[in-house]
Amino acid sequence: MARKILILGASYGSLLGTKLLMAGQDVTLVCRTDTAGLIEEQGTEVRIRLKDEETHRTFRSGDLPGRLSACTPADAVPSDYDMVALAMAEPQYSSPEIRRLMAEIAKSGVPCLSIMNMPPLPYLKRIPGLNADRLGAAFTAPEVWSGFRPGLVTLCSPDPQAFRLPDTGANVLHVGLPTNFKAAPFEDPRDTAVLKELEAAIDAVRVDGKDVPVKLRVHDSLFVPFAKWAMLMTGNYRCVMPQGVRPIRDAVLGDAARSEAIYTTVDRIVMRLGATDGELVPFVKYAAAAEGLQKPSSAARAIDAGADRIERVDLLVQLIADQLGLASTDIDTVVSTVTSRLSANRQAAAAA
Repeated sequence: MARKILILGASYGSLLGTKLLMAGQDVTLVCRTDTAGLIEEQGTEVRIRLKDEETHRTFRSGDLPGRLSACTPADAVPSDYDMVALAMAEPQYSSPEIRRLMAEIAKSGVPCLSIMNMPPLPYLKRIPGLNADRLGAAFTAPEVWSGFRPGLVTLCSPDPQAFRLPDTGANVLHVGLPTNFKAAPFEDPRDTAVLKELEAAIDAVRVDGKDVPVKLRVHDSLFVPFAKWAMLMTGNYRCVMPQGVRPIRDAVLGDAARSEAIYTTVDRIVMRLGATDGELVPFVKYAAAAEGLQKPSSAARAIDAGADRIERVDLLVQLIADQLGLASTDIDTVVSTVTSRLSANRQAAAAA
């Protein structure tokens, strides 16, 4: 029997949605009115390159076994679903219509799988020894998360890289790096069992006898999704310069020794929280992947385009480091640069 999954966010969320549709699940994307209308009329397209193939294949929702629908936040009914996936950037949850929907999701008791880079506050409350109440400053609207039971919120590392192309509609997504989603367990084994059921269904999909990249991998540890923090701090946020931006490749490999030092520092923070070395990604593997990351990170591009709010994983890591007595001048420099650029954008917007 198909599971019903509600996904908040029709951009990156359409990647997870397409993988679920390929596995025969039913998906509803929550998005803006115009985008919802477009998806209801035309469906979605996600472009993924299969292993050993030179070009991307286009997977259209209308050709897949699962059923896709789209709606606005006002029309979503969380209690109708088996699981909710949170696939928007953290600042977007502060809008009035999303706040109302989030309150309904919390009230419904439906388990939530976050595929944000920013771990939700309820999830952070599941980490032993971490005082999540002192981390609210890293969030745009921490009060959004107040009604959620921590055990019903888990985290999935959004490792696959995907983006919209400039010459396509809001219903088209191009996958640049087809790595896997890595999910932590829920508190209740029955909720985790649903995740593992979806994992197996996605894993079984074949196209022309070929495996399809971008899997859902469910782990037993709460810390596996935190492995991305070192990558974000070493690459993504260091794309932000005092003036302008730079590609992830240059941020990581321009001074590889400094990058490795930052990477190691962040890994040390994650291990202090409880992660084991085997749950982390070695710097050498990340550095090799960075060779192909020739664009600035989405956070850097947003800041350079004038955004005054982005996901602040950099600030979250700094606050956790301070709480653990592992403060780092390198981390402080990254946070200071990002904060300064965002502040300048806010001042420019106020003066316009």
